[in-house]
Amino acid sequence: MKERGCYGNNDSSAFSQKGEKEMYRDHTKVVQIGNKKIGGGNPILIQSMTNTKTEDAEATVKQILELEAAGCDIIRCAVPTMEAAQALKEIKKQIHIPLVADIHFDYRLAIAAMENGADKIRINPGNIGSTERIQAVVDVAKERNIPIRVGVNSGSLEKELVEKYHGVTAEGLVESALDKVRIIEEMGYDNLVISIKSSDVMMCAKAHELIAEKTDHPLHVGITEAGTLYSGNIKSAVGLGIILSQGIGDTIRVSLTGAPLEEIKSAKRILKTLGLRKGGVEVVSCPTCGRTRIDLIGLANKVEAMVQDIPLDIKVAVMGCVVNGPGEAKEADIGIAGGVGVGLLIKKGEIVKKVPEDQLLDTLREELLHWER
Repeated sequence: MKERGCYGNNDSSAFSQKGEKEMYRDHTKVVQIGNKKIGGGNPILIQSMTNTKTEDAEATVKQILELEAAGCDIIRCAVPTMEAAQALKEIKKQIHIPLVADIHFDYRLAIAAMENGADKIRINPGNIGSTERIQAVVDVAKERNIPIRVGVNSGSLEKELVEKYHGVTAEGLVESALDKVRIIEEMGYDNLVISIKSSDVMMCAKAHELIAEKTDHPLHVGITEAGTLYSGNIKSAVGLGIILSQGIGDTIRVSLTGAPLEEIKSAKRILKTLGLRKGGVEVVSCPTCGRTRIDLIGLANKVEAMVQDIPLDIKVAVMGCVVNGPGEAKEADIGIAGGVGVGLLIKKGEIVKKVPEDQLLDTLREELLHWER
């Protein structure tokens, strides 16, 4: 594996001949998951997980199609029963993105999931059971060339590793993950993706830094059990920001206690903020102050909701006053600012139109729908 370049590393070996910083993700193995490729410098893909009963194929398909429309690249479904494994066959017929089967404990469910069309399986070899059972899963995966995601979670770190490292640590997580990977590699299969997750943001970040030096398998990155929409978004943004900015991570999931659609919105915004994905309208807005004479919070929220279905790669500013609004919005492609009963439409810092306040939102939408560079 080629040396990866970390931010803050002044070693010239961290740069390609083109002068661009080489990233760990540029040199991970390429893994084919259904109709998508990850690793080897391919785009970072967004994952989510359904919260329907997988046995209910109709409800599960409905949710997956909504997630597809929002920008989900890969979907994972829980497979706790044989009925759920068999439902994958019908689900696969109606969706357009790769499907990952999430398996715990029962090796027969992993085999059935693959037989019913799963594009990838997620297992922890530590809870699958005997070597023979793991081998049985690996044999089917190898026969069908189905990738295996080896998942390790800080909440289930082996007792001996907790004792060795005097607690749950990044080093313990990495050792556990690589032990599991080694089990499968020694069975003659290396079509693998690794995930090491913790709800401790800094531990998770350190674990990814450590494992990136020890393997070239693609890494699925996320902060597990991150929490509710509010706290989970903050923890995920911080954790994923640290990890992704170091060139680590081939797929991501923002794990939230909430609707899966919110995970996709947050993941897209994180990638866009880091410059790792283009597309989608970016909304910037000023903080409220004593000069604000409109419902800026309500207006900004309406604008953010409104632009979700507009396929532009531009920046929109929402400003709260007509005094500083035009100047503060000049870095945006287009913006609006509000006053007492009046609103301004601004392009690159220049006022181009004045409209009644109640027409401001509609005026902005019309401009975006007929946008020309």
